[in-house]
Amino acid sequence: MRAMSTPLITPDNRPAAKAAVGGPVRLVGLGRKEIAEHLENFGIEPKKVRMRTKQIFHWIYNYGVTDWDQMTNIGKDLRAKLSKAFSLERPEIIERQISVDGTRKYLIRMAPGIEVESVFIPDVSKTGALCVSSQVGCTLTCKFCHTGTQRLVRNLTAREIVLQVIIARDDLGEWPTTQDNRKLTNIVFMGMGEPLYNTENVGDALDTICDPEGLGIGRRRITVSTSGVVPEIGPMGERTSAMLAISLHAANDSLREQIMPINRKYPLKDLMQACRDYPGLSNSRRITFEYVMLKGVNDSPKHAKELIQLLRGIPAKVNLIPFNPWPGSAYECSDWETIESFADIVNRAGYASPIRTPRGRDILAACGQLKSESEKQRASDIRRQTRLKAESP
Repeated sequence: MRAMSTPLITPDNRPAAKAAVGGPVRLVGLGRKEIAEHLENFGIEPKKVRMRTKQIFHWIYNYGVTDWDQMTNIGKDLRAKLSKAFSLERPEIIERQISVDGTRKYLIRMAPGIEVESVFIPDVSKTGALCVSSQVGCTLTCKFCHTGTQRLVRNLTAREIVLQVIIARDDLGEWPTTQDNRKLTNIVFMGMGEPLYNTENVGDALDTICDPEGLGIGRRRITVSTSGVVPEIGPMGERTSAMLAISLHAANDSLREQIMPINRKYPLKDLMQACRDYPGLSNSRRITFEYVMLKGVNDSPKHAKELIQLLRGIPAKVNLIPFNPWPGSAYECSDWETIESFADIVNRAGYASPIRTPRGRDILAACGQLKSESEKQRASDIRRQTRLKAESP
């Protein structure tokens, strides 16, 4: 269900637009259609709604404006009325952390009790990628994932997904979006939650994120990662034209069921068929299979050969992810020599298998480490406890 503010019914010819109960409607994060609906309810003449929507949308998403007076192609009197009825406010950033490697993590309060994390990772695909969340918490309980230990609170709305991009653009100073040398050029749905359990909002969010007159991030620079919600894989591809990543981590059903309970509902045979049928799949639009390296669990030569066999006939690459520890985890990361040997086997079979460099581990921003602050210890507390333990006799 999409969270919408109460529509305003004040006509445009009144001296000022009175805010509905709860304050001005927050426009930042909304799509074109929603902005148009609010302007119609506000009283903008029907024949001018499309033009005003285009103007406001462009100012919000291309220029990142925070003040109505910056919208210079809208008359001063109308700007004054709009400013009383509509807000350009961003959500509260509860905590902003920067890792020693430049990774940035944001804890954002979208609403009371609704806190979500997103992570900007520099130097990905030669520029940078923003890892966004699609849910608060998660229902999947993957054994190696910190987010999976937090109960699902709710799906994020399309607006709340878009706002994560806005927050990062604000922090990086990347307005307008057309400027050269931008760092944020890629979006990966690899944060909190399972995107394919929130397909409508993810799809609507991408319509805004990818709009060439707005944030302008191309759909081939969007990657949606799923743990394997088979019925939604094809429809998501049709709806979004996004690149697909599969959170795989094991290449036989028995092992995958142990570490990823979703495999009991959607076994590998069904998952791999959905991958073969993915819209637009080709050598230039390969599926990325993510494989976290768990010491003594899934990292033997036998496991590598099972993986190769599983991927036969699918244009694919494999991202090998060193396990990122988190408080209370029962797993350890595979030894580096073991990871390299695994990668060599997969590479020799013709599948690119880069080893992902862990990023943001010191601020719990690495893959599998995200969790709302209300549900976890602060990273600073963890670092302090680790230091005190190391210093104790």
